Amino acid sequence: MTNKSPRKPPLVADKRYTSGSRKTRKPSVTKTRKTPQKAKPAPRKRKTTRRKASGGGGLIGFFRRLIGWFLRLIWAITWRVGSVVSLIIALWVGYIYTTLPDVTELLDGRARGSVTMLDRNGDVFAWRGDQFGGVITTDTVSPNIKNAIVATEDKRFYRHFGVSPRGIASAVRINLSEGRGPLSGHGGSTITQQSAKLLCLGDPYDPDSGMSEAEYESDCRRGTLQRKIKEAVFALAMEVKYTKDEILTIYMNRAFLGAGARGFEAASQRYFGKSASNVSPAEAAMLAGLLVAPTRYAPTNSLTRSQNRATVIVGLMEDQGYLSAAEARGARDHPAQLSEAAAERAGGYFADWVMSAGPEYFTRNTTEDVIIRTTLDRRLQAAAEDAMQYVFENKVRQGSKAEAAIVVMSADGAVRAIVGGRETKVVGAFNRAVQAKRQTGSAFKPFVYGAALDLGYSPLDTVIDEPFCMNIPGSGQWCPKNYTNNFKGRVTLADALKDSLNIPAVKVSEKVGRELVRQVASQFGLESDLAAGPALALGASESTLIEMTGAYAGILNGGSAVTPYGLTELKLLGESEPLMGTEGGIGERVIQTQAAEELIWMMEKVVSEGSGRRARLPDWQAAGKTGTTQAARDAWFIGFTSQYVAGVWMGYDDNTPLSGVTGGGLPAEIWHETMVRVHEGLEPTPLPMRGPTGPVENWDGGTPDNRSGGTGLGGVVDKVLRDIFGGGGNRNNSGNQNPQGSGDR
Repeated sequence: MTNKSPRKPPLVADKRYTSGSRKTRKPSVTKTRKTPQKAKPAPRKRKTTRRKASGGGGLIGFFRRLIGWFLRLIWAITWRVGSVVSLIIALWVGYIYTTLPDVTELLDGRARGSVTMLDRNGDVFAWRGDQFGGVITTDTVSPNIKNAIVATEDKRFYRHFGVSPRGIASAVRINLSEGRGPLSGHGGSTITQQSAKLLCLGDPYDPDSGMSEAEYESDCRRGTLQRKIKEAVFALAMEVKYTKDEILTIYMNRAFLGAGARGFEAASQRYFGKSASNVSPAEAAMLAGLLVAPTRYAPTNSLTRSQNRATVIVGLMEDQGYLSAAEARGARDHPAQLSEAAAERAGGYFADWVMSAGPEYFTRNTTEDVIIRTTLDRRLQAAAEDAMQYVFENKVRQGSKAEAAIVVMSADGAVRAIVGGRETKVVGAFNRAVQAKRQTGSAFKPFVYGAALDLGYSPLDTVIDEPFCMNIPGSGQWCPKNYTNNFKGRVTLADALKDSLNIPAVKVSEKVGRELVRQVASQFGLESDLAAGPALALGASESTLIEMTGAYAGILNGGSAVTPYGLTELKLLGESEPLMGTEGGIGERVIQTQAAEELIWMMEKVVSEGSGRRARLPDWQAAGKTGTTQAARDAWFIGFTSQYVAGVWMGYDDNTPLSGVTGGGLPAEIWHETMVRVHEGLEPTPLPMRGPTGPVENWDGGTPDNRSGGTGLGGVVDKVLRDIFGGGGNRNNSGNQNPQGSGDR
């Protein structure tokens, strides 16, 4: 049976595919029904939509594409430049790393050494130069110091990599808000950066560079951008080379903390008299407070200001958990106090004198740490300072600009105290006791009479005090006068010295010979050029107070020369054997012992009966001499007991005449106040003096003895001398010129 419907079933594939696609044997029902094939147009729609959203057309789209291009360009440049800069910094850090020495070589970087001075009892009283107390580490130093430094200077020290971007940004913000440049003022430096600065970025000081050490350090602390970049790179290298504790060790040993102290050990010794390993929280806070401004906050300059700064540091330590509330309260209630030596700063003038008199290579320009033992007696130093202050507060008119100086020494020349001016708490000031050369006035007269006594004359020999003139070649007639403008007639040599008469002093000087007087004074230690004319006898020559006091010490010790000295032993720190000993003391004999003892007897009359009565001491014999120069520009009193010699000078620095002051006035009173304090607690002992013996001579006529006068050659000499010195007792107040150096009452 045939099929009546010859039509074949329709093929879907025939409708969907071209004849070229019919290579597939059998269409897959699964593939024809897959959703992805039906959803293929959807992605094309999304793509078309994204192009539209990106601003494919219009002006806005153009600018957006342009900005995008620039951003991609900047990023491409930035990461490439950043990579290059990072590589350069890494290489730079690596290079610096290779140049950094072992940490032990960086702990003492001073270009000069230090001088520590001890008093006669072996206690420290002064420091000079750059003091370095010895190496300390984070293990040996007190934890209080570590904590105070970190709390004050860099609280993130143990967490950053050497540079703190947050700290720098904060510092820039503060500087700008305060109206300064971004790099002026607050620096935002980490402890590592500060250590790099202390190391001067690895560039050591060269004394031959033409820069002083102060200029070198100032140059190292410049705040330029270039310097800051170098500092940051150096700090990164230090962080790679050293541990955090090693960096902190460098910082603690090299930081300058005022008053010549380099490092926390030196500062602790300087201010508290103890090691940095034993400081309290209050003391550690005071030391850390010095880091920001060592000179301003140095407790030796202002203890109150330093304590106030330390209170701020205590607060920081408490806030950061280094101190409990109770510990912080205790530190505030009991602030740090200076050691006795630091508080007194005794012997400022004395220390300056020792530094100037000692060998330069072990004092002023030392590169070593030197220990000098001295003759200073701090009790006597305080006595002299108190005496000067008492007189000026109670006996000198308020507002007076007059100055004064005091020297106290033993008979062998060992200087016990020096006050170089009214302002006693000073360092490096003008020292009037040592540096000021002034006319000595009648204080010179003991050397005139000492020369006569050494020739065998007696204190009871007489001379006529009367109007007297001399013709001086090239100068004409010279007529000295007494301070009172009166004349006493015939007087003994002892009375002439006691009352400080000028005419007898000139006559005695001329009789024994000016050259001999000049020789005696020079051998006793007056090194200045001595006057060549007859005014030599009246103190027309200039001298320093310490020279004059030393010369009087020579009289006290029996007539031997004395060289004032303050250094008894010098050695290097850590060494047991001294490099040098005493340079000074008693030297060669100048006048005989008998002459010296008779001169002391005469000088005792000056104090007990004469022009120096205001200097008298209770229970103690004292001898001395007043001195007042022409127009009262200088006033002196120098004297001694059996124990000590003291000299006092008073005047104006600009040579203005004193008003109503003579050597027997205020200088004698300062001497009295000084010696009363100096002799407290001492048992009185008599002066080594001897009364006059032997025949007496009337130098201007009268009964001669075996030293002049008589018949024959002696009579001729006596007549010549009588013509020179006069033989009458005329007491007229004649004379037409003022003496060069007046006597005083």
